[in-house]
Amino acid sequence: MKFNTLFKISAVTAALFLAGCGGDINVTPTVNNNGGSDAGGDTDGGDSGSSNPCASYADIQGEYDGQDCSYDTDFASATIEIAEDITFEELPDGGVHVFDGALQIGEDCDTTTDCEINQNGPVMTVEPGAVLAFTSGEAIIQIARGAQLNAIGTFDKPVKFTSANEFDRLNVSGDAPRYADWGGIIVNGNGITNECTDAERDGGTCNRESEGIVSFYGGNDNTDDSGSMKYAQIWYAGSGPRDGGDGDDLNSLTLNAVGSGSSYEFIHIHQGFDDGIEFFGGAADLRNIVVTDTQDDSLDMDAGWQGRAQFVFIKHGTVTVDGQTNYMGNGGFEADGEKNNGPDYSQAPTSAPTIANVTIITTDGTSVRDNDPSIATKFDDNFQGQMYNVLKIKENGTADDGCVFFTSDGEAGVDNGELDFYSSVMACTNNFVNTGDNTFGDGETYSQWYDNGGENEVLDGSAMVLNDDGISTDMSSSITIAANDLTALNDDFFTPVDFIGALSDDDTSSEWYQWVETAVAASEQD
Repeated sequence: MKFNTLFKISAVTAALFLAGCGGDINVTPTVNNNGGSDAGGDTDGGDSGSSNPCASYADIQGEYDGQDCSYDTDFASATIEIAEDITFEELPDGGVHVFDGALQIGEDCDTTTDCEINQNGPVMTVEPGAVLAFTSGEAIIQIARGAQLNAIGTFDKPVKFTSANEFDRLNVSGDAPRYADWGGIIVNGNGITNECTDAERDGGTCNRESEGIVSFYGGNDNTDDSGSMKYAQIWYAGSGPRDGGDGDDLNSLTLNAVGSGSSYEFIHIHQGFDDGIEFFGGAADLRNIVVTDTQDDSLDMDAGWQGRAQFVFIKHGTVTVDGQTNYMGNGGFEADGEKNNGPDYSQAPTSAPTIANVTIITTDGTSVRDNDPSIATKFDDNFQGQMYNVLKIKENGTADDGCVFFTSDGEAGVDNGELDFYSSVMACTNNFVNTGDNTFGDGETYSQWYDNGGENEVLDGSAMVLNDDGISTDMSSSITIAANDLTALNDDFFTPVDFIGALSDDDTSSEWYQWVETAVAASEQD
């Protein structure tokens, strides 16, 4: 690890990254969101002529200094809701779009009050190569129900959301960038969450409050489209706990009841304070996702998420701050099924995604966030799902950590016969956290459940399961089972494969291989 440096990766690996770390750990940012208002701001803060490439709406435009575009709290803040389409383009000469406050797109609405959701709300577009940087924990991106965030880069020109401290000319604190430098991205959708009752959904009064700040999500349309992201990096985001105490946090990317009309592909989330991606219901899909060095859970699935995911690479690691090594990462997955259940919630099922081709690499340390151990998967609240070709790795550990952890409520997903792994491998010092080989309610042991009639394989932490590159699966040394090719799923979303884990070394020139390779190389410099 390198301390307090900027690191560049050339186009040989087909993506550009800038990273740094260092300084004291002192993360207590807050977001004081007192509700939105009509868009407004300073109309004379910058050149509105053709020479100004900064984003604009109404008669307001960012201020251009010849390299960067700056947007003060007259342009975007916790009390301004932008109700028009807005576009952020790539700036010449490495320019950056810099925000002091919250960027709220669309009008937030609690439908129990005198408002209606604008289902044809504004669209925020982020063009290939554009970089958006944020100066404080007050600075977030929030997308209201009916609005959209379309952040679509290219492999050679990804879009980036990051800390202003990543750039020397914008770094007023003197600290190198690190987790919780800014608040992250929140997308609120109209999808189904089991946080609302059937009556609320039927009556159009499903209004759940997002974690971290007050904004509303939820509805009855799991095909809802809140926009999509592809070839995007989200670095140094998140914060917490907030007014609601532990658990009331901001994640790098929060998908609140976002429907299947949205998709998230080729995303790299790095060094977030809380979760990498957290779902609260909905049915959005994931593909080609990398999460490195996030302090809490890399993927947190909750409140009835019904989506699909394929090709997910998760790596817990360390960052160096003031000469000290700090461990990052709690769960690779935190898999929660339901906030509520019973007859009043019959329309909203428990979380039951289909997930394939995942690699989770844990550490033997405890997270600097909460001193909890690095584990691969946690199952809670009757989580149900089908997991294919999953590789979990823990080379070292103690009795307090391991690869699989069940709460008593989490065991319900197995007792109900709806949570299973197929063609998956555990290469772990400890397989089951704290519990040894416990027994489910039906008398089946944890080991018998995971074995699934010989479908899966258990190795120890010293097994050779990765190739020398440290990211692709070695299918020839220790692993003796074959991958599930996924064709029996009869689902065009899933790409047929012949390997377990997130990626193979058969095609090191593929975009996915290089995306992971570049992301991990950048994280190891931080």
